Amino acid sequence: MPVMSQLFRGLPRVKVLSSHLLPCQPQLVSSASWRPNHMSHTPSRCYQTTSTLHSYILTPPQVNSILKANEYSFKVPEFDGKNLSSVMGFESNQLPANAPIEDRRSAATCLQTRGMLLGVFDGHAGCACAQALSERLFYYIAVSLLPHDTLCELEAAVETGRALSPILQWQKHPNDYFSREAQTLYFNSLRTYWQELIDLTNPGDVPDTREALMNAFKRLDNDISLEAQVGDPNAFLHYWVLRVAFSGATACVAHIDGADLYIANAGDARAVLGVQEEDGSFTAHTLSNDHCAQNEDEVARIREEHPPSERKTVIRQDRLLGLLMPFRAFGDVKFKWGIELQKRVLESGPDQLHENEHTKFIPPNYHTPPYLTAEPEITYHRLRPQDRFLVIGSDGLWETLHRQEVVRIVGEYLTGVHQQQPLTVGGYKVTLGQMQGLLEERKARVSSDFEDQNAATHLMRHAVGNNEFGTVDHERLSKMLSLPEELARMYRDDITIIISQFNPHVIGARRHED
Repeated sequence: MPVMSQLFRGLPRVKVLSSHLLPCQPQLVSSASWRPNHMSHTPSRCYQTTSTLHSYILTPPQVNSILKANEYSFKVPEFDGKNLSSVMGFESNQLPANAPIEDRRSAATCLQTRGMLLGVFDGHAGCACAQALSERLFYYIAVSLLPHDTLCELEAAVETGRALSPILQWQKHPNDYFSREAQTLYFNSLRTYWQELIDLTNPGDVPDTREALMNAFKRLDNDISLEAQVGDPNAFLHYWVLRVAFSGATACVAHIDGADLYIANAGDARAVLGVQEEDGSFTAHTLSNDHCAQNEDEVARIREEHPPSERKTVIRQDRLLGLLMPFRAFGDVKFKWGIELQKRVLESGPDQLHENEHTKFIPPNYHTPPYLTAEPEITYHRLRPQDRFLVIGSDGLWETLHRQEVVRIVGEYLTGVHQQQPLTVGGYKVTLGQMQGLLEERKARVSSDFEDQNAATHLMRHAVGNNEFGTVDHERLSKMLSLPEELARMYRDDITIIISQFNPHVIGARRHED
């Protein structure tokens, strides 16, 4: 077995996918695919009254089929009847709005160190960059976490052609594919990275997790840029690396090792911890900051990195250079490269590039690049027994549900206990008959809410189907899911959710040992 195949052993083969989850299309994305949430001024994504939606009513089985199409569950194996991991397992799901979906997700266990990796990647201007991150970022993190001696053993095995042990064990839905054509390119870049790590470290050195996450994010983004500049003799790969570099993606990654939880975030995906209080209720503890115009520290950082003369133009209408909503992202070389470099790469690129208006477009007031970075903001949290679960979601989730509502929904689902809140109608005028209907609906919901077998699916049902009273309205849910592709993106974004459930007994024991 070739060396590359050994290291990447266990990757799922590309399958025929549903229409919403097709691999990235072979043409470079047009300017229109710089989507509303990131690049252009379009109608609000806030939900409108269902009477305005031109759609039809799906039956409950049809709704369930759509919601459950991409759900995935993983339970950490037990040994001698005991779960020795701080992570009991995770559940994930995706719901497309774009066609194909621009979000990606990844989950893997580090085999030669310790810990579990979970990640959500939200693409824009196409899915190519998010796809590359879903395949590559965890390898860069895993390599960054390897001690010097293990890196030397890895390089020696490649040099002599000896068998390699995989460094990651992936947990993937069949639709979460890998692009086989690019694996040699990806391996060569990864190998160059670990060779440099060998030169920079000393025998006995053990990497710091925070530093490893930081280095992995920055190095992969640098490799994405370099690969696009160098190109490839293979026409398909040359085209692919340019698509990856000219599209973009945000990333939110969790590394969980015992009671140590690290979140590395670049962009506007979000990680929120569900904490169970003594009375059984759940509260939200946010572990990441959105990198956007609503974050005053981010606005100050960007303005400080550019001359005073650009103070009014570097952020306009809450977007970077008036165009890009996230202030940190992978790829997006149009916000990182100088103008001359962009022109040179495009002139030497495939003919399809010359036909694409987006790639030729230079952002306005583009004077002192780079304007964008993939450097993550890293948060550390020491897990406690009351920390029951972690929700990582793309911004499509957080735009529809408040973080406290997310944690309440998931907490009630996992425990099977409803924390009944006083019935509110959000300022709406309702008759006594309508109030009685709401109370009856709540009563029925207690017995029907837990039909979902996946926490991420259950949360997604609420994200798409909640009405103004905070309850799932089947008619609304049905209409939102039956919207045609060209309309769906006007009402919501792609939604990707990963929910990791923690083992309080193991966490408590780990804390006691320390």
